[in-house]
Amino acid sequence: MSIERLENNQIIPDKDHLYETVFQRYEMKYAVSSEQHERLMKLMTEYMAEDIYGESIIRNIYFDTDTYALVRRSLEKPEYKEKLRLRSYSQLSLTDDCFLELKKKFDGIVYKRRIVLKEYQAIQYMKTGHLPFDDQVSREIDHVGRFYGGLSPKAFISYDRKAYIGKYDNLFRVTMDKDIAYRTFDMDLMKGALGKRIFPEGMYLMEVKARYGLPMWLSKFLSEERIFQTSFSKYGAAYTDMLRSDSYERIFLISHSA
Repeated sequence: MSIERLENNQIIPDKDHLYETVFQRYEMKYAVSSEQHERLMKLMTEYMAEDIYGESIIRNIYFDTDTYALVRRSLEKPEYKEKLRLRSYSQLSLTDDCFLELKKKFDGIVYKRRIVLKEYQAIQYMKTGHLPFDDQVSREIDHVGRFYGGLSPKAFISYDRKAYIGKYDNLFRVTMDKDIAYRTFDMDLMKGALGKRIFPEGMYLMEVKARYGLPMWLSKFLSEERIFQTSFSKYGAAYTDMLRSDSYERIFLISHSA
């Protein structure tokens, strides 16, 4: 993968990497306080730079069966699990790109397949369950839908994210998410990111994505700060909150800035 750098040290991957369709890597999650986040940002300046997406508001629509079979299985922490979601990195118009992603996890390794859709194509997929392509990844996604007897949008999950890429290892990535929220209405990537908070205010969910393992500098920091790996799942937390609520209430919602 070739990379370019902007004046602000932002790293720009080549176009093929931006629209990469197949991923295989380890993903580790950590809950980080605001104070720990501040210290880590100072440390990361030597090893990491902002990637092409930099700071963004991620919007996801998660698909599931009417009995929530995918998320219920995921919460059981099986050796193999999978999820299907539609993702954008901004509020879309009908002709903007978004990503339909099939994410699988087996024996600790994450395998992600995705296709690029225009928003109007994504809307059509949510209505019909049919994709306009016949490539390998599209067939895998179609197979998952047929296997579960049909999937439909169940949760809209959004959060503020800052994304970083390794200066010396461009396969090493770190993301920092905050203000994680969900809703069960307005399943539309063209709508604003409004929802009910499902992660503590002032905390960051750090996700480390690596082909192999943690670099020594990060491993040392986590050990010194006594930051331990968590199995927090955004969709799992949203589903758990749904079960706790007699009915989904529109109060206590948070709104992300545009």
